[in-house]
Amino acid sequence: MNIALLGYGKMGKIIEKIATDRKHEIFLKIDFYNRQDLTIENLKKADVVIEFSTPGSVLDNIQKCFEAGVPIVVGTTGWYEHLPELKKKCLDSGHTMLYASNFSVGVNIFFHVNKVLAKLMNNYPYYDVQVEEIHHMQKLDSPSGTAITIAEGIIENTDSKKEWVNVLTSEGDDTNDENIKNDQLLIESFRIDSVPGTHTVIYDSEVDSIEFKHTAHNRNGFALGAVLAAEWVQNKKGFFSVEEMFDFGK
Repeated sequence: MNIALLGYGKMGKIIEKIATDRKHEIFLKIDFYNRQDLTIENLKKADVVIEFSTPGSVLDNIQKCFEAGVPIVVGTTGWYEHLPELKKKCLDSGHTMLYASNFSVGVNIFFHVNKVLAKLMNNYPYYDVQVEEIHHMQKLDSPSGTAITIAEGIIENTDSKKEWVNVLTSEGDDTNDENIKNDQLLIESFRIDSVPGTHTVIYDSEVDSIEFKHTAHNRNGFALGAVLAAEWVQNKKGFFSVEEMFDFGK
């Protein structure tokens, strides 16, 4: 495939290596310094676009891909409040888009098991639940898109939680959760240098605690998943989430 890569930071460079190893060509790489090359004419040369830029540029990038009629795989997070309108625009105009808060195969298995666990724990209401996420200092959004997906999976399968709330906590500080209501699911976010991503679901009671954790050792799993998504979405029409790539059963 000919791939256009929008966003050429650390993730973009790993995606480039993995895509090249899988015999694809990255013919266009866009970052802050060459935005002028992000043209409809250039995008039309792509079989698929992989988007890992920033929350401030992702919506414009998606719109340009729609105008060029090229499928786009979006890994940037921090824009999901626009999801309904983009889905409508994508479907109404016959475009192709696949998005994910996290493309890692391991994380998507984690998402699935998280829902199964939440459904099971719903039978034991004396356990309270919260989500913790740790990322590197350069991460721009809080909470992470992955943490939001985890929280939404819990809320969908738990009677006691109606919405999530986020607290960004500095390393070494205690969480001030006095204002968290019983029907709110706390997502506690930490920013620590050089951490690719750690997500933990904690069920806590007076007698014990249960922790369910995913720890990323590096960014390679995210990048590989994005390339697999680009391969999967090619020649498809519609609006997709990454879970449609996986068959975990019901």
